[in-house]
Amino acid sequence: MPDTKPSSSSFHPTLAVTNIKNHVTVVLGMDNDQYPLWIALFTNYAKSNRVLHHIIKPKSGGPKTPTTDEAKEMWEVLDATVLQWIYATVNNDLLETIVEEDSTAMACWNRIRDIFLDNKHSRAVTLEQEFSHTAMSDFPNVSAYCQRLKSLADQLKNVGSPVIDTRLVLQLVSGLTEAYHGVGTLIRQATPLPPFYRARSMLTLEEASFAKSVATSGSSSALYAKSASDGASPSILGRPPSQPQGKNNKGNGNKKKVKNGKGHTNGSRSPNSNANGSGESSNTSVPAAPWT
Repeated sequence: MPDTKPSSSSFHPTLAVTNIKNHVTVVLGMDNDQYPLWIALFTNYAKSNRVLHHIIKPKSGGPKTPTTDEAKEMWEVLDATVLQWIYATVNNDLLETIVEEDSTAMACWNRIRDIFLDNKHSRAVTLEQEFSHTAMSDFPNVSAYCQRLKSLADQLKNVGSPVIDTRLVLQLVSGLTEAYHGVGTLIRQATPLPPFYRARSMLTLEEASFAKSVATSGSSSALYAKSASDGASPSILGRPPSQPQGKNNKGNGNKKKVKNGKGHTNGSRSPNSNANGSGESSNTSVPAAPWT
């Protein structure tokens, strides 16, 4: 329990914080859905620095109201520090909405709560509809899909409509794409149903397996293409080599080439040779050029 009467030489850990964004890494905005995460990070850090009572009124056993001038001054300094933490972890649009002159940290905290938690029933209906229609096909990967479902479940909890873990897992499975139906069946048929974090891990491992298979297939294709371009034998890649040229293939006319006296090469056909290779003119003759 914090001391409400610190001496002039006392030092509060809150005053040592130089950058709250190193600890509350979420920037809260009016158009995002990170309020539950921001609340969790902020309250935990405020508690670790013994200033939680500046934003949340304790139910019982809280710090007593400071009575001395020195204690009042310290309380005001700490409250202003926590208020500055709030201002530093929200975006400009939300900051313009919540900032008020001479405001306390608790008053500012409550204004943010009212912004995000007003009209609980209407918000619950909207969130419930989005939660029930969330599908993996709308997301780039498993992590983004699971994160969205968890975020919607947290928001439903904040508006008084908590989602039990079993329903969260079943919604996770029902929204999977065709490629993940195998692991989805394993999750759905498990008794008892695995918790959400374990089901998410199973899907992440399946996604990694898919990525590895694609990478292996791509590497094999690249190896074959490179080997072919380098002139390597395709038999290296498990394919039968093509029949080499110049090896007594049928009809390739592989005969010893000797020039005759007329300048022709034996074993090869001149344009005027007939089918028997005798070198005699065929019925269709080509007249000699006048200069020969």
